[in-house]
Amino acid sequence: MGRLTTHVLDTVHGCPAAGMAVRLYRLDGDRADLLRSVTLNADGRADEPLLQGEAFVSGRYRLVFAVAAYFRQRGVALPDTPFLDEVPLEFGIPDAGQHYHVPLLASPWAYSTYRGS
Repeated sequence: MGRLTTHVLDTVHGCPAAGMAVRLYRLDGDRADLLRSVTLNADGRADEPLLQGEAFVSGRYRLVFAVAAYFRQRGVALPDTPFLDEVPLEFGIPDAGQHYHVPLLASPWAYSTYRGS
């Protein structure tokens, strides 16, 4: 069965990004429909897949990671206008029968992602 998961690592502190807020949207043309909002657990993951079963369909999606809010909560001094505030990642799901894992490695100044396993 297909599913969508995420995992965030804090590259400043070298640990999972526990407590980071993440929102998931399904994209349809210019429209973005909010599907879920989660707060990552102690392992930097959602407690369950973001999407699975009948709700997990092929299409375009956006994950939005609240990077600046997370780092401020961790005590990192950021300017009023941070370099990275929220990080949006847009991606496609061509086959809803597969597992799509979207990890994020983040700092207040840089991020990277890839299709994980």
